[in-house]
Amino acid sequence: MERLPDSETDKKYERARKHIENIKGFYQHLVAYILFTPFTIFINYKTYWDYKWFWFSAIGWGIGVAIHGFWVFVHKGTFGSDWEDRKIEELMRKEENKWD
Repeated sequence: MERLPDSETDKKYERARKHIENIKGFYQHLVAYILFTPFTIFINYKTYWDYKWFWFSAIGWGIGVAIHGFWVFVHKGTFGSDWEDRKIEELMRKEENKWD
């Protein structure tokens, strides 16, 4: 296995740690949604069941959880640190070729 320079290793470690924090944040968001939605249904049931207002919070927050999941698991993969590294290398090569 190739040994990376310390600064490169530190960068990769920091990005991995940040991604883990993002994943933890998503799961905390999801658990809060799962626990809060039945509570709102219960409150709606006990107060005025003829008007089902809990759907507004359930759907709105569900969209928020879906966007959060997309941002953590899909978007970061498409435009995440690997993409950033590739783009930086590409721009550096263009800059080098400009002087040739």
